[in-house]
Amino acid sequence: MKSNISLKDYLTELTLIVNDFSQTGEIISSEVMTDFRSEKIGFIRGKITFSNESVLFFKEYLDLRYFIDKKSYSFHYQDKNAELMFRYDNALHKPALEFNEHKHIGNKIIYADIPNIADILEEIVSNYLSQSL
Repeated sequence: MKSNISLKDYLTELTLIVNDFSQTGEIISSEVMTDFRSEKIGFIRGKITFSNESVLFFKEYLDLRYFIDKKSYSFHYQDKNAELMFRYDNALHKPALEFNEHKHIGNKIIYADIPNIADILEEIVSNYLSQSL
């Protein structure tokens, strides 16, 4: 069964989510770059700057032919001093982890489901931006 979503549709949805958060003043700037290899396969990367000057860098290599398959991804959130707050990714580690999908918090690495941009933005707003008010 083929997926009904194209990269253009995925990008449109991502943009709408970022715009919703921007309307609240929590996001002060955002940029998204794409490299589509086909209608269903490609890269999306971006940078989102928040009201407290923290930054989210993200990248996704997507294959949408059959379902939303994030072949590789990274959602790297850092404070205004470039200190890591958290990072979700599926990069391989040496020594190998017991799981591919994981989250870095400080020096800890824990299992984490594959995130979507809405969940990441909600986590940042709820856990980091509200502390800076």
